[in-house]
Amino acid sequence: MWSKGIIPAEAARAAAVRRRAIAVIPFLLLVGACEERPAKSPFPEPQRPVAPIVSSRYLNEDARDSVGEANRVMELAEIRPGMSVADVGAGEGYYTVRLAPLVGPKGRVLAQDIVPETRDNLARRVTRERLDNVAVKLGEPNDPKLPANSFDRILLIHMYHEVQRPSEFLWHLRASLKRDGRIVVVDADRATNRHGTPPKLLLCEFAAVGYQLTRFEQLPDSESYFAQFEAKGPRPEPSQIATCPA
Repeated sequence: MWSKGIIPAEAARAAAVRRRAIAVIPFLLLVGACEERPAKSPFPEPQRPVAPIVSSRYLNEDARDSVGEANRVMELAEIRPGMSVADVGAGEGYYTVRLAPLVGPKGRVLAQDIVPETRDNLARRVTRERLDNVAVKLGEPNDPKLPANSFDRILLIHMYHEVQRPSEFLWHLRASLKRDGRIVVVDADRATNRHGTPPKLLLCEFAAVGYQLTRFEQLPDSESYFAQFEAKGPRPEPSQIATCPA
């Protein structure tokens, strides 16, 4: 029996429209799924676990000063007036505010973080403390988004174990170094899922992207270390980068 008010020809046309609409739904779902699927990275998948990002307030600043780490790190890194330094993963700016007077008015410090709220808090601190030689920038987890050929030193302080794709991250960093620039890593000698990086793994991941270790020292707290690298030779293509065992 036809519905009231619909003659057979109209009912047939309505049924055909419904069938076409139903047929389109699976196609739209497929297109939606394709649009949401992230593109495959050309960089190798890391075999190590990644530590979650934690609050930068793991120690108050007076407690960190009492350990003496920052002074020793900046001494080993040979931070001098007039340098351009990037503090990647700067958090609330513990190193940033200590680097600013060392590089002086002719030097520059770029403080970078990937958490917008953290970046904003640091920007307010920089303004409040009138650090005119400091800029603040938001980066991405696997690309710090630093300007090319710009830095004498890039500091990665207690954050390398949080990097999701270390080969991609280090590949982008290479372009940001000046010709004789150096990358400084400070981390703890423990597993990455315990908020550290074993030195053997660190050296392997840096070497895979064309970096050479130029200095390695234990720091005063006896668990953390200072590692310094320089870029050597051409930057490899992403497909040429080997994966390091965890």
